[in-house]
Amino acid sequence: MLRYLLVGCGVIAAVVAALVVVFAVALSPGANGFDSPHHPFRSAEAKREVLASYDARASRWPVPSTTMTVNTSYGPTFVRMSGPETAPALVLLHGAGGSALHWLPNVAALSEHYRTYAVDIVGDHGRSIYTQQLESAADYSKWLDDVLDALGLERDVYLVGLSYGGWIAARYALHSPDRLRKVVLLAPAGTISPIPFDWIWRAVLVPLPHRRFTKSFLYWMLEDLAETPEGGRILDQATDAAYLAIQSYKPRPMAPPDVLTDAELQSLTMPVLFAVGENEKLYSATEAVERLSEVAPKIKTRIVPGAGHDFTILQADLVNGIIIEFLAE
Repeated sequence: MLRYLLVGCGVIAAVVAALVVVFAVALSPGANGFDSPHHPFRSAEAKREVLASYDARASRWPVPSTTMTVNTSYGPTFVRMSGPETAPALVLLHGAGGSALHWLPNVAALSEHYRTYAVDIVGDHGRSIYTQQLESAADYSKWLDDVLDALGLERDVYLVGLSYGGWIAARYALHSPDRLRKVVLLAPAGTISPIPFDWIWRAVLVPLPHRRFTKSFLYWMLEDLAETPEGGRILDQATDAAYLAIQSYKPRPMAPPDVLTDAELQSLTMPVLFAVGENEKLYSATEAVERLSEVAPKIKTRIVPGAGHDFTILQADLVNGIIIEFLAE
């Protein structure tokens, strides 16, 4: 009976997800066209509003930076660079539904030691513009190859990925190990453990055209931050930015972040750090660490106390220190 109930719930979730996608596409004129002057936005007005919001948040970048847009097989990709030009290269990949501005709490500390390259992942809610759909891990790896080539980063790259960016980083480590010196996976989506149904059913509601679905998801996902004195203000601002982006960008399918097999985890040749907040919502932090300890003990693990998926914000100093210590070893 339980099996049938779970299957029924899965079918319902799939139907809801399909309806959400269909509804979103219906609201997006020219969703599949790459040649409009306002692509990847729904309209010219949406483009102006989102980029103005982006630039306002970017003005809070805490250290001097320069920017450039590099050409890739999947479209122009926006990169923000900070830190000494002669320092080792540290490439930063943000989480889904965001941009390189995810690294605002971390980039100052990291840029003291490294030349940081904060990348707006193509196809997400930043300044990069996709001209071809990225449908698989192989697509993201080819795209990142193009980015590193354009930046002149051929070898000895340090790569840090957060959430969806962590999954991309893990897949890239399997694809191009000779280019990387060390890899840091910060609560990577999928990768170690499947994304739970509790997360999926909440996420499929986010594209609906009402702010409360976005707010509800963020307050649940970043629950530890929400409970701090400043958390409500921070999350309300994040909700406004996320909702604006969701309603302004054309809907786009994303490659599902799959789980690496035991053999794939064991085949990672460079030093790897897996760090996660103790209250992570994507999976059980302890179970993820236990799996790595059993099947790939050479991967270093850290559980950050007092935080969940918000640990790069709520425990920024601790996370920055963990990253810097690992990279310096």
